[in-house]
Amino acid sequence: MALSENELLLREGAKIVEALGRTLAPLAEVVLHDLSKPEQSIVVIANNLSGRKVGDPATNYGVARTQDPAFPDVLQNYANRFPDGRVVKSTSIGLRNSKGEYVGTICLNIDVSMLSSAMAILGRLAHMEEAAVDIVENFPPPGLSVLREEVEQYAASRNTTPRALTLEQRRELIRLMAGKGLMDLKNAQGAVAEMLGVARSTVYSYLARK
Repeated sequence: MALSENELLLREGAKIVEALGRTLAPLAEVVLHDLSKPEQSIVVIANNLSGRKVGDPATNYGVARTQDPAFPDVLQNYANRFPDGRVVKSTSIGLRNSKGEYVGTICLNIDVSMLSSAMAILGRLAHMEEAAVDIVENFPPPGLSVLREEVEQYAASRNTTPRALTLEQRRELIRLMAGKGLMDLKNAQGAVAEMLGVARSTVYSYLARK
């Protein structure tokens, strides 16, 4: 059976969403909405950062497009937030058929909080001070760099930062690290607590649950 024009538009839009999601990972989520079903509009979500899923409803802008043919085709670089409060820079692109009717939207949501964290880290890295001759140089104990690498790799594989991990993700991370013997390193609990932005007692509670 031949596809309708609207179905073809959504099919081609899905290709664009998937490609952009792979290209812009891990910073950008890309979503395709079917505006004929505003209450279940999400048909594709690539590089999921917001926690939404296929079948979830349209945003306010999507609903507005279904009600107003004069709604702008493109809304670019506007401020937004994910459900957990992370700051997002969004762009919404309307897809029209040959009758000028909105069929769908492609939305890009860039997690600005991840960029802000990276900028802060780079700023600290570039900062230099005059060393005083009476300062005793102290280096972290051997092995803690392995902890940091493990935590950062785990967070990056889930398209987030260590301090933005969910409760369940933090617990899973601690279990994985404990299974590798990493939590037995000297000062491991304190170092991991600092990386995750939680209290040392919280890390101990995660270990107790493993």
